[in-house]
Amino acid sequence: MLIEKGSKLLFIGDSITDCGRARPVGEGLHWNNLGSGYVSLVSAQLLAKYPESRIRVINMGVGGDTVRHLKARWQTDVLDLKPDWLSIMIGINDVWRQFDNPLIPECHVYLDEYKSTLDELINLTKPDLKGLVLMSPFIIDDNKNDAMRKKMDEYRFAMKEIAQKHNAIFVDVQEEFDRFLKHYHSYALALDRIHPNLTGHMIIANAFLRAIEF
Repeated sequence: MLIEKGSKLLFIGDSITDCGRARPVGEGLHWNNLGSGYVSLVSAQLLAKYPESRIRVINMGVGGDTVRHLKARWQTDVLDLKPDWLSIMIGINDVWRQFDNPLIPECHVYLDEYKSTLDELINLTKPDLKGLVLMSPFIIDDNKNDAMRKKMDEYRFAMKEIAQKHNAIFVDVQEEFDRFLKHYHSYALALDRIHPNLTGHMIIANAFLRAIEF
């Protein structure tokens, strides 16, 4: 496995990461400290299979966040916590606000800002990291002609480019969901095409674990 013994692994993102995690810092082995989503599933797998590794998992997701929100809390929620490994999954709300709040442009985060902000945050953090994982934004809809799916793919591919630029591990979450949707309708995972059920979170967790060579 790529993550070294005794490492601190921090996840940051939006509601998909948050999932009701503890405040102010989401960590601990008691139920729901890490939230009820993929972060908790990853932590459980790491602890169950590699108890000797003593990997400390922290969840700093906040529902509704865009990359702009991440920037505003980066010092306290990432830099001050001094992670060894960092996982970032952001971009869903950057796209979604352009569709569910089309008349409020000040809450929209367009692609140029998305890319430049991610790049800035990574540059601030990378010198102190042992590993970086970038997880793509997604929509649980395999219709590639859907307007929101098209826009999400733009942000997804931008995340991939940034991962390549910084020699980070890239996890294509959209690709994982697309594979599942060859067999089931999107309603089997999420009624709103965004917030996955437990099966959806397991898909995300498994993709992350494969990426770190679990």
